[in-house]
Amino acid sequence: MSSNTTTIRRLQQTTHHLNDVAEPTTLSLVHGGAEPTLVDLTLGELLDEQCALRGDKECLVVPWTGARWSYTQLQHKSRSLAKAMLALGVRGGDRVGILAGNCEEYVSVFFAAGYVGCVLVVLNSTYTATEAQYALDHSGCKLLFAQEEYGKFNNTQLLSEVTSNLSNRNNLGSLKSLVMIKGPLNGFPTYDELIDAGALIPSEVLKAASIMVSPHDICNLQYTSGSTGQPKAAMLTHHNMINNAHSIGHRMSFTPADILCCPPPLFHCFGLVLGLLVCITHGSTIVLPSPSFSAPAVLAAVAAENCTALHGVPAMFEELLSLPRPASWSCPNLRTGIVAGAPVPVELMERMVGELNMKEFTSSYGLTEASPTCFNAHAGDSIHRKLTTVGRVLPHLRSKIIDRHGAIVPVGTPGELCMAGYSLQKGYWNNPDKTREVMIRDEQGVVWLHTGDEAVFDAEGYCTITGRFKDIIIRGGENIYPLEVESRLVAHPSGLITRAAVVGIPHPKYGEVVGAFLLPAPPSSPSSSSQEEERPTDDDLRAWVREVLGRHKAPAHIFWFGDAETGMSEVPQTGSGKVKKHVLRDVAGRIVGGR
Repeated sequence: MSSNTTTIRRLQQTTHHLNDVAEPTTLSLVHGGAEPTLVDLTLGELLDEQCALRGDKECLVVPWTGARWSYTQLQHKSRSLAKAMLALGVRGGDRVGILAGNCEEYVSVFFAAGYVGCVLVVLNSTYTATEAQYALDHSGCKLLFAQEEYGKFNNTQLLSEVTSNLSNRNNLGSLKSLVMIKGPLNGFPTYDELIDAGALIPSEVLKAASIMVSPHDICNLQYTSGSTGQPKAAMLTHHNMINNAHSIGHRMSFTPADILCCPPPLFHCFGLVLGLLVCITHGSTIVLPSPSFSAPAVLAAVAAENCTALHGVPAMFEELLSLPRPASWSCPNLRTGIVAGAPVPVELMERMVGELNMKEFTSSYGLTEASPTCFNAHAGDSIHRKLTTVGRVLPHLRSKIIDRHGAIVPVGTPGELCMAGYSLQKGYWNNPDKTREVMIRDEQGVVWLHTGDEAVFDAEGYCTITGRFKDIIIRGGENIYPLEVESRLVAHPSGLITRAAVVGIPHPKYGEVVGAFLLPAPPSSPSSSSQEEERPTDDDLRAWVREVLGRHKAPAHIFWFGDAETGMSEVPQTGSGKVKKHVLRDVAGRIVGGR
């Protein structure tokens, strides 16, 4: 595609939303547009379609392994693996697990499962052996693809238990086979051996299986982050994920000329849908810089591969921006990307634009149960919109904001965000009670997903997330939204606070008061001119908050990560980058109670 054609196509995508302005409304109820139209494809059909259009074009780059696959190579690997999976007894509807870092094998396993019609269970790399075993048993996995070691993760204990169970003739569990990615283990087959074996199996075998697969079949189980308890498995379909990716790429003005650096993990919707599938649906190229997040690897990949886009959660961008960049480092083509997964401080967004040249970045909001994106900014939205909102609802989706009684609130009034449309999960795997709790059918027969997130709409349908319902701090009857306090603290002029997490702490008089956990800037950070430089005092920070916010919003208690009293050197996070605020509440309660 010529550069002129690419420019015209991107301009058309960027300006299309100007003709799709939401009509003024007094109630917090919005509808997405009709473009791009929904498609009815399975994952296998999507890959075949892209191969027919651009088979020799580079599709997947993995700098840490040296892999550079074209669309045709990905198709060949995925089909061979799919045939081998059929030979192992895997059939449509069976669950197949994968526990690995970001690598080329992960991508081909994903599409191989799509060809066969089985359900890929993506296991979180941060899981302990107990957590991973729970997911395998709960989902009923028949086959597991696993990598023993990658980045800072080691699955030796889990694999020891798995191999022991598979060797036990009395084992009645669902798991029947183990396949090793990147290295052998105790005689179990490897990924490479399956690829070689599958290449020898006639194509008719796979064709017969693929023809039975429907776009509306479940293709993926995504376990929720588990930040508040036992994780649940969202059942997502081919239709859910492909169309969500298509809409997101459209919002970002993606074309085949784009090259996305994607450090978020493939075990999460951010990496799998907003990353991989956005690229596949738009004929673009995806770069997986490292098996797990490595800021130096990301910076190197962005420069070496001339990336035009970069995804990440706020913590990733904060670490990237804290690193010194070599004098020769440059990112002249970097223009866009998505920052999501957690509230984003305004200062961080401004640095993304100023230091990384991401002038067309898009803010985003979603959740696993919605495949995942619900709201996304347009590439052409103003910086102000991107700094203050998560954009407008995606095409073919509906959204409303309700009060605690279920009534739709007026525009400008915060309440619980609810979603309806094609992207909603089929429910939670083997958990009808939890499914009924969050997926509620209204009087018109429309099923609404109750997100548990608090949000507010403006008159043009732009959405601002104000926090979690359960995270709202109620001090003496006044609602306090943690994000506004966190943003103010990070903006302290000392430059010594790189991150803030605000929680409510029980109080006998007020019910709750504000507690703030602060992450200090590292000594090597440009923001920290000297290791000897003193942190601001608690009173200084309270005065800083009160300059802009109400007195009741100033932190009553302030804790620093790295101090002995917290017992934590880093912000506790889920695998998807969300702060484990329930952990912080427990720590704060212990500290305050012991004083």
